[in-house]
Amino acid sequence: MRLDTALWRAIAIYRLAALVYAGASMVAYSDTYARPRLGWVVLGAMAVWTAAASYLYADRRRRRWPLLVLDLVVTLAALLSSVAVLEPELIRAGDPTLTVSWAATPVMAWAVWAGWVGGAVAAVAVGAGAVLERGGISQPTVNSLVLLLLVGTVVGYVVQLARRAETAYASAVALQAANAERERLSRSVHDGVLQALALVSRRGDPELAALAAEQEAALRRLVSARVETLPEGEADLVALLPGGGDVRLAAPATQVLLPAGVARELAAAVGAAVDNARRHGGGSSWLLVEDDDEAVTVTVRDDGPGIPEGRLAQAERDGRLGVAQSIRGRVRDLGGTVCVESTPGQGTEVELRVPRRRG
Repeated sequence: MRLDTALWRAIAIYRLAALVYAGASMVAYSDTYARPRLGWVVLGAMAVWTAAASYLYADRRRRRWPLLVLDLVVTLAALLSSVAVLEPELIRAGDPTLTVSWAATPVMAWAVWAGWVGGAVAAVAVGAGAVLERGGISQPTVNSLVLLLLVGTVVGYVVQLARRAETAYASAVALQAANAERERLSRSVHDGVLQALALVSRRGDPELAALAAEQEAALRRLVSARVETLPEGEADLVALLPGGGDVRLAAPATQVLLPAGVARELAAAVGAAVDNARRHGGGSSWLLVEDDDEAVTVTVRDDGPGIPEGRLAQAERDGRLGVAQSIRGRVRDLGGTVCVESTPGQGTEVELRVPRRRG
């Protein structure tokens, strides 16, 4: 049973129990009423509304403000009818009115529907009706208002906490189910598929080999990955980094969390460095991700011919701004640094370091 269904069912049970109590109170005190027959008519109307409200609230599509307002109006009408049924001196003396605890039902309904704020609003409305019924502020009306406010605010607050807990539980169950399904799929993927892709990548023609290596790496990531939740506004840098059969990644076993915008920009800078390695490095690239309390560092290394001294400065003067803007510019905007080390014939290493705290 979902939480909302259980809550509205509990309100329906309370409404019925409070109606029975109001009936018992009328049986006990009806001989003191000025108009007992009218009192029984009011009790009958309360019984009709109890049945109608229980039916209407059972359908979540009807749980809208018109029904909540109608519930409040009917309750106030029954509450104020005590003025016409009871002797005035009995009302002023604080004798039980016709509705007794039945009048608290819409307060709970508003609390479940709109939280503690809705509960407080309904409590004030019913409390104002009690003041009109008693003909002014007295000890019974003050007690009634305080009790209604406590019911409305406490019930509303607890309901909000319960809904958050239900949402968190549902997310945890969904996460567990997703991981279980992923593990089931990983068991279903026969290792021969991976071996075949690896064999094609080693023995096929260059274009097919590159495609097979890329698909092999993607498939291995798929069957070994786990679904993990991310804090709001953050992203896992490792999940955004470029992949492929020509990229070898070494990263921490846990997520490398950064603000989503920072993670995307840093991943884009790393992607530009990997693209440069693919075009000019002539071979594989290695990515090393290091995460500490102060900064996140990504190192991109290739085994290509290297960059001759002064080549980057000349490229920037000639208007070729790949390293200057796509890499250095992005990282500089993040408050980080880029260090390029290259030796002709020994490859190139690009280190991108972004602090975790700006300023």
